[in-house]
Amino acid sequence: MSRLTKISTLTAAVSVALMGLGTAVAADGPIKIGVQAPITGEYAAEGQGIENGVKLIAKQHNDAGGVLGRKIQVTVCDDEGKAAQAAICARKLVNEGVIAVIGTYTSGAALAAAPIYSAANVIQTSDGTSDELTQKGWKTFFRNAPPNSDEAQFVANYFVKVKQYKRIAVLSDHSSYATGLAKATIDAIKKDGGNLVAQDYINAGTQDYSAVLTKLKAQNPDVLFFSGYYTDGGLIRAQMKQLGMNTVFVGGDANQNENFAKIAGNAAEGAVIVNVPAPENLPYPEAKQFLADYTKAFGAPPPSIYTFTNADGFRAVLAGIEATKSTDTAKLIPWLHDLKQPFNGLTGPFTWDAKGERIGSPMSAFEVQANGGYKTIYPETK
Repeated sequence: MSRLTKISTLTAAVSVALMGLGTAVAADGPIKIGVQAPITGEYAAEGQGIENGVKLIAKQHNDAGGVLGRKIQVTVCDDEGKAAQAAICARKLVNEGVIAVIGTYTSGAALAAAPIYSAANVIQTSDGTSDELTQKGWKTFFRNAPPNSDEAQFVANYFVKVKQYKRIAVLSDHSSYATGLAKATIDAIKKDGGNLVAQDYINAGTQDYSAVLTKLKAQNPDVLFFSGYYTDGGLIRAQMKQLGMNTVFVGGDANQNENFAKIAGNAAEGAVIVNVPAPENLPYPEAKQFLADYTKAFGAPPPSIYTFTNADGFRAVLAGIEATKSTDTAKLIPWLHDLKQPFNGLTGPFTWDAKGERIGSPMSAFEVQANGGYKTIYPETK
């Protein structure tokens, strides 16, 4: 090993050690919070909703005097929903001295960033739903949304036992999120005794899915479950209608976005999307107040439920700071893992287990209405 290599290795080791301490060094000055999200690119609507939600909450706290008498400082990094950029964002935010990062949106990006935050002892709350994220032993990772396995069980029960569909097809893209959700859903359908007649894949962003849809149409499925993102889901729904494919379209949680209906156009009506309940359907005053505050601040409601789930992650971190009277992540991390009572979230009460898995995530099936809004169709709401 050359002298230069030895110096570089030592420098890297010292940097890692300092990163681990950096979350507890500053006892005054602003509380630094990071946002990692796709601010640009195909998932920009989601990323901007996450950024706006975090900044709104930070402003509200700052206007009220801050937290522990300190102002909250939010630093945003655009990971474009891509793994390589996510790793760059993680290193940048760690070097900025943040104690917690809210985001990111895609599982692939979350998987790339999580080990960097773990090494630096920086808290990460994310909507990444890949089951793998909570199986790596990262104590710093906390999932805001239900895992793929929870959604898969809900979908299987809805298809097989509630709707009693006789012929089921599953379509996925090649992302870690979509393939993981598709596999979990197929396994759950088979376990519940459902009849899977077809499984296929798309290349995300291709725009024209008529070939794969024609192949699926030949199998005459009653329902098609699409486990990918709304950017493709809206096109798939529209092209199903163009092909005269009367199969029921059901999209996974990543299809719940205001742009789904814009992309699908008139074909959006009647599509079904599975996700955690919409805030307007929850009996929680905090959710209704946040919705009103967000709409007033930004001139439009949040693009999807993920603005709210990420807001919940941020709100829980702030609650931990107030409860422990500290910004030291060595104190905050065990507090978050061991919530004595469920946290009163915008998306419902929840806790996190030792792996960072969210406990308390009811699921719902929504039907897209003619105006692009949603109506809960299962379970029925009173």
